[in-house]
Amino acid sequence: MTQGRFRHFIGVDWSGAAGERHRGIAVAQADAAGGPPSLVLPDRRWSRAELLDYLRADLPPDTLVGLDLGIGLPFVDCGGFFPGLPPADSPRDARSLWQKVAEVCAGDPHLGAMSFVDDARFNAYFRRHGQREGSEFRCDNARHGMGRFRVTELRQAEMGCKPTSNFNLVGASQVGKSSLTGMRVLHELGGHIPVWPVDEIGSQGSVIVEIYTAIAAMAGGRTAGRSKVKNAAELDEVLAGLGSPGSGMTGAIDDHSADALMVAAWLRDRSADPALWAPADMTNHIARTEGWTFGVA
Repeated sequence: MTQGRFRHFIGVDWSGAAGERHRGIAVAQADAAGGPPSLVLPDRRWSRAELLDYLRADLPPDTLVGLDLGIGLPFVDCGGFFPGLPPADSPRDARSLWQKVAEVCAGDPHLGAMSFVDDARFNAYFRRHGQREGSEFRCDNARHGMGRFRVTELRQAEMGCKPTSNFNLVGASQVGKSSLTGMRVLHELGGHIPVWPVDEIGSQGSVIVEIYTAIAAMAGGRTAGRSKVKNAAELDEVLAGLGSPGSGMTGAIDDHSADALMVAAWLRDRSADPALWAPADMTNHIARTEGWTFGVA
C-alpha cells in the first residue's frame, strides 16, 4: 500500500450482543485531506443489518474500513478450526468458515450467531456462560488455560495488549460473539469489498481490515490498561498523538464512539506504513485461515 492509496478511513466499534439495535456499534470517519474524525450518523443506534447495508451501498470510494472483531478463529495451533470434526464441518480457510457460520445461523435474526455456538458439532470448542468450558476449548496446545489463540493474538500480547480467545463467549472481554456475528457480515459482503489479508488486495478500491482498538489508543499515547477514554479531553489527547485535529466535542463520551473515532484517525495516520501490510510472522497459510490484525507488524 502506498501513500494516497485511500481517500477515506472508517472505524467501526462492533457488537455481537443479542437484539436488533446496539449501543455498542459506533461508526466514525476521517478524510485523507485532513480535518478531525467525526461520527457517522451519531444519533443512530445501529443494527448489524444497517451497518452491512452501509458498507455494501453507501461506503465512500477508496475507503479503508477497520472492524473491531476477529475475522478468523485459531487454526495453526491445532491444525484446524475444529480439529476432530469431519472435513465437511471443519472449514479449511476463513471464507469457508464465514460461509459455514452463515449457513448454520441462517435462521438467526439480526445477523446473530447463537445457533452456531448452540450447535452440537461446535459447542465443545467454546467457553460459554456459567464458565461452561467445552471439552475442546483448550485443545492440546492452548496456553495458560486461556483457550486457543491465533498467531496475531500471540503477537498482540507481545505488544502489551491483552487478547482474548475468539472461542470465549463470557466476561467483559468476550470476543466470540462479536467475531461470529462479524463473520456473517463478511460473508454477506463477499464480492463487494476485499478483506485483508484473506483476499488479494488491488491497487484501488475499498478494503476491510480487522483492528484492535487498544492498538490505536496505544499509538496515540495511551497504555493498554488505559486504552478506554471517557471524555472529549482525553480523546483529543489521543487524536493529537495520531497527528489529528481535536474532535470538537466536549464533556463525557461513550467508549464505543471514542474507539471508533480513534481508529479512524489511526488508520489515516498509519495506513501507509508498509510494515503493517507485510507482518513478519504472517505466512500465506495464516493469512488465508486465521487472518491478521492490522497494526500488528
